[in-house]
Amino acid sequence: MRTRVFTAFAASLSALLLCTATAAAQQRTPPTPAESLRRNLAGIDKKLLDMAKDFPADKYDYRMKPEMRSFGEVLVHIVGGNIYAAKVARGDKNAKWDELDAKQYASKDQIVALLEKTFADSEAALKAVPDATFSKTISPWVAVIEHSGEHYGLLVAYYRANGMVPPETRNNPQG
Repeated sequence: MRTRVFTAFAASLSALLLCTATAAAQQRTPPTPAESLRRNLAGIDKKLLDMAKDFPADKYDYRMKPEMRSFGEVLVHIVGGNIYAAKVARGDKNAKWDELDAKQYASKDQIVALLEKTFADSEAALKAVPDATFSKTISPWVAVIEHSGEHYGLLVAYYRANGMVPPETRNNPQG
């Protein structure tokens, strides 16, 4: 008898907890498109900046293959998208996604400073865009986030090829 009562109690408690969890999940407001874009841009920018600061300065010229960009050149390449998106956000009708000359950023310190400035600028420009705008278009933000994410993956390979663990993996081993 006690076993049946306990089993019934456990089943009732499980059902109650499931209903409570479901109700709580339904009450959570999903992020708006603007919030999602802002969070994703800031997230990938942080990962890239962490890598830029962490990777050894003497390895910034490392290339996986001779015809590929070096680690430092990849970072300089990435910011072209952020610069473009900031211009679009500010209403520049002539904005173009241009390539920066990596030779103008020869040291780790120069590249880190470029990333800090460019990322802060593009994130500020995105924050200034009215939320209602994103019900019409999410361009060019998704393209910039995707571009940065693709190159983040490439930079992870640079880390691994050098026998190193990327900062994101070290800080969050569960992924």
